[in-house]
Amino acid sequence: MSHRSDLRRRRVRLESEWSRWVPRLKAAGSNPVGVEALRRDVTESWMRSLSSVDPAQDSAPVTDGGRVQHRWSGSPLRRPVDGLADELRAIADDAGFVTAVTDESGTILWTCGGPTMRRRAERVNFAPGGRWDERAMGTNALSLALRTGRPASVFSAEHLVTVLHGWVCYCAPVHGPDGRILGVLDMSTTWDRSNPLAMATVRSLVATIESRLRTELPRQLQRNTSPVSLTCLGSEQALRDGVPLPLRPRQVEILALLALEPDGFPPDRLRGALYGDRAVTASTFKAEISHLRRALDGGVATRRYALTTPVSCDAAEVLRALERGDTETALRLYRGPLLPRSEAPGIEEWRTHLEVSVRAAVLASTSPEHALRYGERAPYDAEVHEHALSLLDPRDPRRAIAAGRRAAALREE
Repeated sequence: MSHRSDLRRRRVRLESEWSRWVPRLKAAGSNPVGVEALRRDVTESWMRSLSSVDPAQDSAPVTDGGRVQHRWSGSPLRRPVDGLADELRAIADDAGFVTAVTDESGTILWTCGGPTMRRRAERVNFAPGGRWDERAMGTNALSLALRTGRPASVFSAEHLVTVLHGWVCYCAPVHGPDGRILGVLDMSTTWDRSNPLAMATVRSLVATIESRLRTELPRQLQRNTSPVSLTCLGSEQALRDGVPLPLRPRQVEILALLALEPDGFPPDRLRGALYGDRAVTASTFKAEISHLRRALDGGVATRRYALTTPVSCDAAEVLRALERGDTETALRLYRGPLLPRSEAPGIEEWRTHLEVSVRAAVLASTSPEHALRYGERAPYDAEVHEHALSLLDPRDPRRAIAAGRRAAALREE
């Protein structure tokens, strides 16, 4: 009880100093001096931050999710963090923390934690894609650790942004073998769970990550880390540096599923997505994974199967285009159904999702070109042809094409 009372008194004192000084700093830029409750690194960060950050903002700005997934796939931190993922999740769950890993810019690439803390964190975009550098989110432990290159903690109203006053955060930067900062490991929780042991835990975890980097990075430099280009709409081909990868159809299915779900699969779920209820031995399944891993020079994480090498996938690009409302790009890339010969349940599910999503975008579009182009691939879809007719000018000669397609589709019904 005494510890909690001390924390409450500290929070009240910091809130008072925040209310006293932040409006003055914002108005006049004067530097608070002689205030024991405030740390110099915090007040200096307040002054720098106020030029770009509104203390009343309710969340961190977000980087495009597709780029974040790609950056995490290619990050040198991914493999050592994957190796510690079970330990990180256990610590976060047991202690009531949410744990995050950023890149060198302060953009969060990976998080874990219990559902309650993750919901709290997501409300302020403390989640993949959230930007937590000083210019984006003001004074916080992530931004201090990135700026100083040293471990940092920020408690309650030491945060510049008021929505974070209910938090305490512990961070340490992760240095590569060459001394460069590659990112930050952060553990955050509510102010009343503040614990000095948390910083020791963060330091220990970062030391482990840095040790693994010293072992892993030389191996990575020997591998081919060029991006893989996966075509799986209407046809199937995986290329690296213009050379086809030696993959059997089952391995192409696995690669497509991993590209479509960057967060990866637990082994049982991936096995079900490939084989459904079929009786397939564990050794057969693991052999397919092993072959794919060798073809990608080790580019598939263990335990939770996920890509650790950059893969561009036309199906994933279609979905990202649809999310942006870019029907034109989606139609240009959508050259047919996903892996049309595959009967894997997971592929069939994604195939249907893609077909439904593209068709819905076409029917919602006000461009007759979209309906006409999609109609070439959907000759028996009378509704699409009717939509094209409704958009075409009465004098447009292309009406004959749409009308003919509609008539043929109606005859088939």
